[in-house]
Amino acid sequence: MSETFRGQDSAIAVIGVSCRLPRAAGPAAFWTLLRDGLDAISSTPADRWGVTPFDPGNPPLGTRYGGYLDGVDQFDAGFFGISPREAAVVDPQQRLTLELSWEALEDAGVVPERIRGTRVGVFIGANKDDYATLLRRYGLEAITEHSNTGLQRGMIANRVSYTLGLTGPSITVDTAQSSSLVAIHLACESVRRGECSSAIVGGVILNLSSEAAVELSRFGALSPDGRCFTFDARANGFVRGEGGAVVVLKPLRQALVDGDHVYCIIRGSAINHDGISEGLTVPNASAQEEVIRFAHERAGVQAADIQYVELHGTGTKVGDPIEAAALGAAVGRPRRAYGPLRVGSVKTNIGHLECAAGIAGLLKVILAIHHRQIPASLNFRQESPWVRLEEQNLQVQTQTAGWPDPSRPLVAGVSSFGMGGTNCHVVVSEVADVEVVESVRLGRPMGSAPLALSLSARTAHALREQAMRLRAFVAEHPEISARDVAWTLATARSVFAHRAVVVAGELDGDSAGDLAGLLDLDVSPVVVRGVAAGVGGGAGPVFVFPGQGAQWVGMGLALWDAEPVFGEAMTRCARALAPFVDWSLREVLADPGLLDRVDVLQPVSWAVMVSLAELWRSVGVTPAVVVGHSQGEIAAACVAGGLSLADGARVVALRSRAIVA
Repeated sequence: MSETFRGQDSAIAVIGVSCRLPRAAGPAAFWTLLRDGLDAISSTPADRWGVTPFDPGNPPLGTRYGGYLDGVDQFDAGFFGISPREAAVVDPQQRLTLELSWEALEDAGVVPERIRGTRVGVFIGANKDDYATLLRRYGLEAITEHSNTGLQRGMIANRVSYTLGLTGPSITVDTAQSSSLVAIHLACESVRRGECSSAIVGGVILNLSSEAAVELSRFGALSPDGRCFTFDARANGFVRGEGGAVVVLKPLRQALVDGDHVYCIIRGSAINHDGISEGLTVPNASAQEEVIRFAHERAGVQAADIQYVELHGTGTKVGDPIEAAALGAAVGRPRRAYGPLRVGSVKTNIGHLECAAGIAGLLKVILAIHHRQIPASLNFRQESPWVRLEEQNLQVQTQTAGWPDPSRPLVAGVSSFGMGGTNCHVVVSEVADVEVVESVRLGRPMGSAPLALSLSARTAHALREQAMRLRAFVAEHPEISARDVAWTLATARSVFAHRAVVVAGELDGDSAGDLAGLLDLDVSPVVVRGVAAGVGGGAGPVFVFPGQGAQWVGMGLALWDAEPVFGEAMTRCARALAPFVDWSLREVLADPGLLDRVDVLQPVSWAVMVSLAELWRSVGVTPAVVVGHSQGEIAAACVAGGLSLADGARVVALRSRAIVA
């Protein structure tokens, strides 16, 4: 790697992903589709075009095939606080982006309520407004008070920021086909400059009207065969796809400190424009070469470091040769000593998502790094004579396989080029070669212990569906740690009114496989269900600190060793008590004789309660009210800030000594 790469100081971590793509309702399904080399293109659903001047049974040239989503009209408006009347006028692209943003945050372990009012940015690539076209067919009667906000493309990003209460930059990006990858570039730059602490970034497109398809068909962009033949001799245009994807970005240094799961890092990126070319929509090889070189410079990598590039790769007779020449000049030929550069295009699997194509390609690379395999690029049989792969030192990845050199850092590029000339290239890599900072991670209890799996939802039906999805997940992944499942449910999910707690009992080992049978909420004997009152409007939890009688020998010892936050708090309490007692806090916890003494028991209980409160706070549970009895009053005063730790230790130690005297 080049020494110019600034490591943690400039790298942006990808900590969460979500997607809704043809035949792929989420990242796991998308990876299965890619890994298995599946083709998600199908005939256009007969009911897709709705009211149209064209015959759905005999679509115009190029509109017969595509990559489509199911249920694009379905949306849980109440979940996002949107009335049914307003939701009916809100562009499904806004609705889908809301869902994907929430799911990406969940994947990142970020509870939306905890980032409300913070400087989180939202950057979404979008450039279609098919839903507005559909509604306007009904004339002036279809316009409501919600039409203005429901149909504007700029509102796609703004709707997310508003719903989640985010105060960072909120931008809908339109640079045609490169929109969503340009959104990634803009988001990374915004995070680096400190404009936002983290960012929700993606792209979305839904092909709802036949007019847009006819425009592309008459422009000559669509393949009559309904497939993308990227770099193949059969290249004759592209097939349209639809859907969306969202990623959550964060500075790498902060992600490591926070203990986030990091899929990969974005090292650097660049954007430019073709300038004058042979036509407004004709690519410029020199500009594409320049944007790739500039991205490498920003990322601090050399051509030899790149093992794979996800192409723009539309499968057009004009675009493919120009892209091959640019990539060959910037990467392929300079790395000839390391073998041919592997290339591919996700468009061969799911079609061209146009403004969302870049994020789809980026997500493919993220998953390829995460799984350490490069998926096959489909529909490649014989190279186009104008592409000249050998001359450019390029090789199409025709089967799913490991990375060319897994002993070296996995580094890849992603290209996306807009029809009007806006180009973007992003450099992505694994984290392995970046110096890892010390991260603060909570420990876990050792050995067997009861586990509580907490579920919540806005409705009883949604709660049951959550349990069914979790049950299917743990059944399919029996190797998943049961403790990790319980931890994630307790600390990284929003809490709603309808709740269920599954008590898993004593589990030996970490496997979650045994949990699957407990997650049938209707028949499981270990489920507690209920509806919480005042959720969303209440002040928050109440911490109750008891007096004597709640203690037991050995309390807190296992937690002291397993949970760093609790252990550090107990150590501070021990230091604060030291001037007033002649015993060791840690040793007395295991001494039944000493724990019977009031002048020992009360300070020990105070220390445990204060430390437990600190542990709860570390996972986001902050009390709105505290109340206590006896030494619990002193603990409550310390937790509320009424007493310092030193004053609390002095009061509890001297008070308990006075009681004995």
